[in-house]
Amino acid sequence: MSVSAAKHARELLLKEYRGVISTHSKSMPGFPFGSVVPYCLDAQGYPLILISRIAQHTHNLQRDPKCSLLVGEREADDVQAAGRLTLLAEARKLEDPRSIEVAAARYYRYFPDSADYHRAHDFDFWRLEPLRSRYIGGFGAIHWIDQVTLDNAFAGEAEQGMLEHMNADHSKAIAHYVELAGLPTSTPAQLVGIDSEGFHLRIGKSIYWLAFPTICNTAGAVRQALVALAHADEWPGKNPA
Repeated sequence: MSVSAAKHARELLLKEYRGVISTHSKSMPGFPFGSVVPYCLDAQGYPLILISRIAQHTHNLQRDPKCSLLVGEREADDVQAAGRLTLLAEARKLEDPRSIEVAAARYYRYFPDSADYHRAHDFDFWRLEPLRSRYIGGFGAIHWIDQVTLDNAFAGEAEQGMLEHMNADHSKAIAHYVELAGLPTSTPAQLVGIDSEGFHLRIGKSIYWLAFPTICNTAGAVRQALVALAHADEWPGKNPA
């Protein structure tokens, strides 16, 4: 398995924000049960989901936490040639109040409408802890990957500070990123996540991840990358969209 395969697989996980979670059916033993779920990635790069206590997949996970998350390339013309990732994982319900608070703050940035039904209904945060992944990057590009996730070095106060600063003071720069990437402009974009490899924008109810030209391991490097993109005439390298 090449390093580039793991990178491409992780980028797919970052670019998408919904997938099909398959659990072991409680009511139909032996059969897999698939459900569509939105997700974002937590500080360890693990998919974080918010699911109802009465949902069938929740009952299944309570009985057997082993599951998989299938993520496919968005709006691909040829699904056989498109990238797709099957993440084999064990689901863990968050129990610690502090962990729930941190998860909620992150998840609500990506899916702000979820705050209402989380408070009003019996929903819980679960995280999918990957064990192994199967990545297909197109015809013949098939890989088993033992480690697909990557810690987010900025998760927490550093990331929150950068997001608040950009959204409050640099809306023109954000609009320029949207234009460079060829993303929808009907609704103003908000930065909702930053990691060492890129950043997430929320436009309406849709999430988009754009890669930095180079890896940014410090907050200073992130700032330099964002400033450079704000003055760029085109996206460095290839079009991220």
